[in-house]
Amino acid sequence: MSSGDLVIERFNLAPGRRLGSKYVVGPLLGYGWEGEVYHVTELATGVERAAKLFFPQRNPGNRAVRFYATKLDKLQDCPILITYHTQDTFTYRGTKITFLVSDYVRGELLPAFIARQPGKRLHAFEGLHLLYPIAAGLEEIHRRGEYHGDLHLENVMVERKGLRFEVKLVDLYHWGRRTREHIEDDVCSAIRLFYDALGGAKWYASQRPEVKAICCGLKQSLIVKKFRTAAQLRRHLETMEWS
Repeated sequence: MSSGDLVIERFNLAPGRRLGSKYVVGPLLGYGWEGEVYHVTELATGVERAAKLFFPQRNPGNRAVRFYATKLDKLQDCPILITYHTQDTFTYRGTKITFLVSDYVRGELLPAFIARQPGKRLHAFEGLHLLYPIAAGLEEIHRRGEYHGDLHLENVMVERKGLRFEVKLVDLYHWGRRTREHIEDDVCSAIRLFYDALGGAKWYASQRPEVKAICCGLKQSLIVKKFRTAAQLRRHLETMEWS
């Protein structure tokens, strides 16, 4: 059977299964439209890694794998992104499936972190400490001629350290060659993420003016007019004043 003949919506790999000849499967870390991500351990060294397994119908001719590997290699020095190591294959239902191996990052996906907080939301000061590393990370990605393209709560992994958030962005998406619209969309998506982390529409009316000055009512035209780049958003966060 060729990879183009097999349609998979979930792998549901059991912990302890071998992944190719080099890895053993651990817990599922997340899943999305393109595939699933598992915590894996290298058999030879015991080193923990993450493996992204691509659904074959989402990766015809390994095009998605090549995109991810090339883009992550280009952006390997961006601290907000997970470091890519290599690719490998394993057999599933008689079909060869490609997966990418990257660093295993300790932390949790942002929705799970938010769900543990009082009121299941972040307060304004916490949200600003989350938004700042995201803005700075997007600025670096954009400076290198790339973009994220798929930024939302489920694509952010966090670990809290005092006042700071250690943030990693996952699941880059490819919409073609970077354009001004891609930059603006990344910035608007970062602000939407900030808005959602603070409780979304339910809490927006009671937010401080400083928060509303960033969110702009989620009107993209107003956001883009105020923050045309991630650098402008980052500088605003560094110099904003509180009433």
